This record gives sequence, C-alpha cells and structure tokens, in this order.
Amino acid sequence: MSRRATGVVFCFIAALLYATRYLAAAIFGSGVSTWNSELFGSMLDYVGSEPATLATLALVVGIAYLVWGEIETWRRRS
Repeated sequence: MSRRATGVVFCFIAALLYATRYLAAAIFGSGVSTWNSELFGSMLDYVGSEPATLATLALVVGIAYLVWGEIETWRRRS
C-alpha cells in the first residue's frame, strides 16, 4: 500500500470516528421526547471525548502520510 493510500485511509478513519461521536449521542437520546442544544451537549458528554481525540490523531497521521507521499514523489522527479 502506498503512502498516499495509507493517508487517505487514515483520513477516512478520522471522519468515521468524528461522525460516530455524534451518531452515538443521537442514538443515546433517541427516546427523548424533546430536544434542545443543552440536552444534546449532555449526550455528547456522556459519549465522551475519546472518539474526537482519536479522530484528531488519525487525521494528523493521515495528513502526515499524504505529505510524506507527495514529498517522495517530488524528490523522485527532481
């Protein structure tokens, strides 16, 4: 697998983890009769910040792999 493909996979994982946090909070609150921003914020707190932290880490790794792949390609052509 090339470095570019690895970077794209890590970026996809980051997007999936980021969306999972909000999806989990929405599923957790699916039985609630009324919604407001404070309630949804409480549901996000219940889910935790780990998915967002892991998403940020995966995004940084993905971007690093993409940049690394581009630099390698640029050096080969020079």
